[in-house]
Amino acid sequence: MELAQLRYFVAVVEEGGFTRAGARLHVSQPGVSAQVAQLERELGQRLLDRSGRRVTPTEAGEAVLGYARAALAAVEGIRRTADAFSGLLRGRVALGLIPGAAGVSVGAFDVVALLGDFHDAHPQVEISLAEDTSERMLAALRGGTLDLAVVGLGGEPPTGISWQLLLDEPLVAAVRADDPLVRAAVDGGIPLGALRGRALIGLPRGTGLRGVLERACAAAGFTPRVDFEAAAPAVLARLAARGLGVAVIPAGAESGAGPGLRALRITDPELSGRVALAWRTDGPSGPAARSLLTLLRAAVPATDHPDPTGSPAGGDG
Repeated sequence: MELAQLRYFVAVVEEGGFTRAGARLHVSQPGVSAQVAQLERELGQRLLDRSGRRVTPTEAGEAVLGYARAALAAVEGIRRTADAFSGLLRGRVALGLIPGAAGVSVGAFDVVALLGDFHDAHPQVEISLAEDTSERMLAALRGGTLDLAVVGLGGEPPTGISWQLLLDEPLVAAVRADDPLVRAAVDGGIPLGALRGRALIGLPRGTGLRGVLERACAAAGFTPRVDFEAAAPAVLARLAARGLGVAVIPAGAESGAGPGLRALRITDPELSGRVALAWRTDGPSGPAARSLLTLLRAAVPATDHPDPTGSPAGGDG
């Protein structure tokens, strides 16, 4: 019996199939199937029921599964202990980002630079990086498929998620200089109600900024009419500059769209878009992810906003 056979067996059970287990382990499906079959021959028991659409453990497989997981955990514990003595960190970290976050630098918080520093210090750690909507990434954090994420907050994060604020920018309505909203503005601002019935340009559903807009409009008694969507605020600004609608974007995102665009403050109520570093409240499960979280949190700029983790902003926590 080999550890690889136990690892493949556990992966098939957790993934519900040989193909998904192979993808998770970076091994071909036939290789996974052959190793599990060899384990079954050695034990003299059929461990998996392959008759349904989803592979499930047999009664014998259920009995073996706990021992297989315990054996793998023990081996990982031995490896971590040995690595601790040598100062070596191994493992995998899954990090999620909202689109454009990799290009944002807030004080010492520069995701690309920080990941580079972490990789230099811990070259044995595998880092996976993915862009998605905040809604899906928060669900992935709770489900354990992501360790950390930079998300947009449309409200309070779901239960079980802790966060530290990175950015809190007011939202503006960006329009062409000849738009009627510019003439109607008072001291450079317009009420939210002025957007009722207008063609809007916004981030996709599931993003934090879109959530802020939809909740505010619902409270004001109307549904926003979003005719165009794009993942990057700079693209929204360019669409508005061509007269395709009113772009609801963070203040400053309009700067690259040319002189013909005007940014009007949204008032009554004022809206803001928040970006935060988020993680499971009980912490990432692996030492590599915990180490990266410590590095990222230390780089988060101090703010006047309370830290929902209960520890000082930027601390190790």
